[in-house]
Amino acid sequence: MSPAGRVSHAAAARELASRDPVLAALVATVGSPVLGPRHDSHFAALVRSVLYQQLAGSAAAAIHGRLVAALDGQVAPEAMLALDPEAMRAVGLSWNKVTSIRDLAAKVVDGTVVLEPRRLARESDEEVIERLSSVRGVGRWTAQMFLMFQLRRLDVWPAGDLGVRRGYGLAFGVAMPSERELAPLGDAFAPFRSVAAWYCWRACEVHAGASESALTR
Repeated sequence: MSPAGRVSHAAAARELASRDPVLAALVATVGSPVLGPRHDSHFAALVRSVLYQQLAGSAAAAIHGRLVAALDGQVAPEAMLALDPEAMRAVGLSWNKVTSIRDLAAKVVDGTVVLEPRRLARESDEEVIERLSSVRGVGRWTAQMFLMFQLRRLDVWPAGDLGVRRGYGLAFGVAMPSERELAPLGDAFAPFRSVAAWYCWRACEVHAGASESALTR
């Protein structure tokens, strides 16, 4: 893990503001980064991420609550594998999501996906992304969000995220870059690219009146 991981998000924001006038203006406007609380476990965070994909927030929250209840509050890999797939369907999960969540649980149990905190701390961002992307239904974006918001890694640059692309264009006064174009533009913000991405999301709110995102609150 990069030494940047020991720096607070607020300190990283101040550093970026000292380097770049566009980010300085965003920091002055919206303040320091605010991240929601982390989940009780890394596995629980990933289950929630998979479940919430392509669902409205209220519907996803209801299904998630029923799944947690079916597990008696124990959102752990072994408990998930012990739960009958039909019971998972009964709480409102599609078969694709049942398969994805069970595949995640199986890969955590067999060691393909490492979620033990000490071992995980020794893995680079790309190693974490590679492992998580081996899970059915978990792609690079989901892995990056896990790194940024659950692990609090500071140097993740989700160039494929539409909000980051749009926010970058709005903030810097350029046409919205493609993923390929945005990827190298993040180099200027290293080793705090996660924080720069957070401000790109906020730029959508500041410059285009977009509603607050779950990612920025």
